[in-house]
Amino acid sequence: MVQARDVEDAAARQKQIDDWLPITSARNAKWWYSAFHNVTAMVGAGVLSLPYAMSELGWGPGVAIMILSWIITLYTLWQMVEMHEMVPGKRFDRYHELGQHAFGEKLGLWIVVPQQLVVEVGVNIVYMVTGGKSLEKFHDVICPSCKTIRTSYWIMIFASSHFVLSHLPNFNAISGISLAAAVMSLSYSTIAWGAALHKGAEPNVDYSYKAKTNSGAVFNFFSGLGDVAFAYAGHNVVLEIQATIPSTPEKPSKGPMWKGVIVAYIVVALCYFPVSFVGYWVYGNKIEDNILISLDKPVWLIATANMFVVVHVIGSYQVFAMGVFDMVETFLVKKMNFTPSFALRFVTRTTYVAFTMIVGIAIPFFSGLLGFFGGFAFAPTTYFLPCIMWLSIYKPKRFSLSWCMNWLCILLGLTLMILAPIGALRNIILQAKTYKFFS
Repeated sequence: MVQARDVEDAAARQKQIDDWLPITSARNAKWWYSAFHNVTAMVGAGVLSLPYAMSELGWGPGVAIMILSWIITLYTLWQMVEMHEMVPGKRFDRYHELGQHAFGEKLGLWIVVPQQLVVEVGVNIVYMVTGGKSLEKFHDVICPSCKTIRTSYWIMIFASSHFVLSHLPNFNAISGISLAAAVMSLSYSTIAWGAALHKGAEPNVDYSYKAKTNSGAVFNFFSGLGDVAFAYAGHNVVLEIQATIPSTPEKPSKGPMWKGVIVAYIVVALCYFPVSFVGYWVYGNKIEDNILISLDKPVWLIATANMFVVVHVIGSYQVFAMGVFDMVETFLVKKMNFTPSFALRFVTRTTYVAFTMIVGIAIPFFSGLLGFFGGFAFAPTTYFLPCIMWLSIYKPKRFSLSWCMNWLCILLGLTLMILAPIGALRNIILQAKTYKFFS
C-alpha cells in the first residue's frame, strides 16, 4: 500500500515538473509553429556571411558544398523527426534523451550535452554581438553625423529586450516572436541579394582566391567550410520543437513536424542560395564577411535590413536559449530538488542573459572563435550524430541504401569537423593582433 502511494507521489511530482519545464509544459503546437521555429533557428545571421564563405571556397566547390549541406542536413533532420517517437508510448523530447537511448544513460549525456551547450550558448553569445552591431550600424547609417556610441553599449541595449523576453515560459509563448523573426530572415536575405543584383557585378570583378599563397587558400577553404557548418545549426533544438506538438498513436507528431520542416527548408533554400551565389557573383573576392556591409547604398534600405536583422536575432536568441533554460531548470528541480517556482526561473534566466551579454561585450570578436567551436560542435550535432544514432538503434543491413547513406554523411561530417577548426584557428591567430577585449 505504502509502495503504491510512493509510486503515485513520484508520478505526481514528475507530472508537476513536466508541466512546469519549458519543453514539456505546452503540447498544443500546430505544424506551422514548427515551420517558423525551424526557420528562426536555422536562418541565423550566418546567412549574411555565406557570400564570404563562397569567396573562400570558389565557384565549383562552393556551389557543391552549399547544395550538399542542404541535402545532408535535411536528411539528418528527417532522421531526428522519425526517431522522436520510435519507442511506442514514449517521446524523446530532448536531444540528450535520444542520445541516452542510443548510447546508454551516462555516455549519451556526455556525448550530446556538451556539444549541444557549445552550440546553443555559442550562438546566443554571437547573437548578442550581432544584435548590438546591427543596432550600431542602423544608428550610423541613419545619422552619420551623430556621436558614435561604443559597441558595448549597443550590446547592452540589445540585451535589455532579453531580460524581459527570456521570462516567457515555453516555446509556444515565444511563437509570435519566432514568426516575426522568420519573416525578418526572409526579408533581410531578399534585401541582401536583391540590392546586390540591382547593383550588378562590380567592374573587374575577381573570382580568384583572396590568399596569394597555396597554403593560405587551403586554410581559407577550411574556414569557409566552418562558415557553412555554422549556417546549419537548427538541429540542436529540433526535438525540443517537436515536443511541443500533440501526439497520439493514430496521429503521431512526426506528420505535422515534417510538414513544418519541409516548409522551413524551402525558406532556407530561398534565403541561402540567392544570398551566397548573387553576393559572390556581384562582389567576387572583395566581398565583406557580412554582405550588408558591402552594400552601402541606398541608405534607407541598408538601415531597414539591419533593423530586420535585429528583430530576427531577438527571436533566434530566444529559440536557442529555450533549450538551455530547459537543461538548467531540469537539473535544478530534478537533481538539486529545488521547488519549481517563478523566483527560481527569474534568477536562472536573468543570470544566463547577463552571462551571454558580458561575454559578448568582453569578446566582441567571438564570431572568429565560433568557426573554431563550430567545427567541433556544429558539424557533429547537425551532420553526423543523428546518423550514428540511426545506425546504433535501427541497425540497417550492411551495404543497404540506408547504411551507405549514413556512413557517407558520417565521413563527410567527420571531415568537416576536422578541417573547419584548422582554418578558423589560423584566422584567429592572424587576426589576434587586432583583437581588443571590451572594445
